[in-house]
Amino acid sequence: MNKNTTGINRAQLIIPTVTIPSHPQWPELSDDETIQLKTEIAVLLKEQNAVLVAHYYTDGRLQDLADETGGCVADSLEMARFGQQHPAETLIVAGVRFMGETAKILSNDKRVLMPDLNATCSLDVGCPSDAFSAFCDQYPDHTVVVYANTSAEVKARSDWVVTSGIALPIAKHLAAKGERILWAPDKHLGGYVQRETGAEMIFWPGSCIVHEEFRSIALARVRKLYPEAAVLVHPESPEAVIAQADVVGSTTALINAVRNMKQATFIVATDKGIFNKMRKVAPEKTLIEAPTEGEGATCQSCARCPWMGMNSLQNLLEVLKKGNNEIFVSGKLAERAKIPIQRMLDFAFREKY
Repeated sequence: MNKNTTGINRAQLIIPTVTIPSHPQWPELSDDETIQLKTEIAVLLKEQNAVLVAHYYTDGRLQDLADETGGCVADSLEMARFGQQHPAETLIVAGVRFMGETAKILSNDKRVLMPDLNATCSLDVGCPSDAFSAFCDQYPDHTVVVYANTSAEVKARSDWVVTSGIALPIAKHLAAKGERILWAPDKHLGGYVQRETGAEMIFWPGSCIVHEEFRSIALARVRKLYPEAAVLVHPESPEAVIAQADVVGSTTALINAVRNMKQATFIVATDKGIFNKMRKVAPEKTLIEAPTEGEGATCQSCARCPWMGMNSLQNLLEVLKKGNNEIFVSGKLAERAKIPIQRMLDFAFREKY
């Protein structure tokens, strides 16, 4: 019989307080200014044999530019695959730092640039490598599975790296082999995986500042206002929010739900940057933001990752002009961190995920 084990003595863990930056206030761009910036960037990408890889949570104009220039707009799993397979000598990663590090780990011979190196992630910051390594040492008989939203050092300490899109099948695979899982850093995603697979798991107590703010009571009220709407929830959200979902899944899974489901209206509980892609795949459908207000709410993120917001056309152009903001991962660290990432990619290829 599997048991729900946390195994966490908070007094023994040194978990840093995550300082949430203010949402960047970029100057408003006219249509002409946007076109000019995108044109300049496209020329520089071609001149430098570079390709732009953007996450679904970044500014819609960056997503559009990546599509228009032969780059990639995707979740972190597909970003990792694309960057590894693309022949470009330089990868421009519009997202957060762990995504740039992952690109560098998989393509250590390529130059990897980011619009802003300070664009991090609350899950990454909340799981420092020294404390995490000590935590793992307490459970030497557990298979260490870490979410992609972690540093290169934490990945190097793991057996598997997963994204939200492939976490369930990998956990099922490990549970079927009778392996016990040490999971980090997102406790909500870990809890969801455990409930769905029955795996025996120990959790690091991290969470995403965006998804943790969705409120179940407020969501229930919105559902009453739109009884025909389908509720789409990212599994980094709290259990009470996930319980109300019609679809729980990665960013790609939620986009596909909007495209393929018969409903005309969707209540979406994830970063609102995803609406750019959703509107492109299903322009006739209505999208409603899941609420972040209600009892205990602070609206520190208001369903918008402040670190993703650090990416813009303006600083992307500057990076291409100056060649700064390069990601470096030492060769030895990259070699160790690549093992669990490649294990995930090989599993995804083998199982067709």
